[in-house]
Amino acid sequence: MKFDVELVGKIGSMALIDRQDNIIDYTRVARLSRELRPGWIWVSSGATEIGRLDYMMRAGHELPDTEDSKTDYAAQGQAILMQTYRQYVDSKYSVRQILVEHHHFNDDARREHLLRLLLRCREQNAIPIINYNDPLSSAENRRMELAALSRAKPNVHEYYDNDETAAQVALLVHAQTLLILTSADGIYADPNDPATLIEEIGGKDTYELEQNIEEAKTHCDGASRKGANGARAKLEYVKEAALQGTTVYIANGKYSIADILAGKVRRTAIRLR
Repeated sequence: MKFDVELVGKIGSMALIDRQDNIIDYTRVARLSRELRPGWIWVSSGATEIGRLDYMMRAGHELPDTEDSKTDYAAQGQAILMQTYRQYVDSKYSVRQILVEHHHFNDDARREHLLRLLLRCREQNAIPIINYNDPLSSAENRRMELAALSRAKPNVHEYYDNDETAAQVALLVHAQTLLILTSADGIYADPNDPATLIEEIGGKDTYELEQNIEEAKTHCDGASRKGANGARAKLEYVKEAALQGTTVYIANGKYSIADILAGKVRRTAIRLR
């Protein structure tokens, strides 16, 4: 099977934050950043939470809990997030920020434009860092745009969650591997018991793989933070990529990418056998 990109990876907000000190986990970001290389595409959450923490540090208080405040936090956090990646990614590689919204995946011309951009990064020794364009994508505007799209297309997707964004990027570039880093070791048969980690969800064909993914979803419950979709949503998002032949890993952000891919640490692998 031919793949156009070696790896699409995604790290969640909670895996980027040192909760003890309420700052970016610079050790973790540095370690992961040093592993990134051309031919890989990185999807990074964290801008909104990092912006919130940075604002609190400077102002001494939080903003009101509103959509506008989330926009303001995201705009503040984007600069810090990209500065941090640029600081730690190998200096011989270029780093490129790519902000996406739902229309980049729902419109054929925009999808093709995004695909060409991502493939040029590999050719030009650059690492793309993708995030959803939170500062300029309000909930109200999204609803209006999606409603208009739904009148013209039978299947319209929002792609607001970065897990879903990463899965759709993996589909777009036909990635060999999709890596979802989170604050858990993977998918658990019992969400309250880490000892029940499901190490592999596989299938001899797409039908069996889909059935086993659906079975694993029945064990999932909860989310890492308010507003997050949790393990069940992760499985739903990555399903289509796995069915196209991409190997999916869901793993803890505390581990190195190399160790996850080599099977040296606990993780859930989802793949055709």
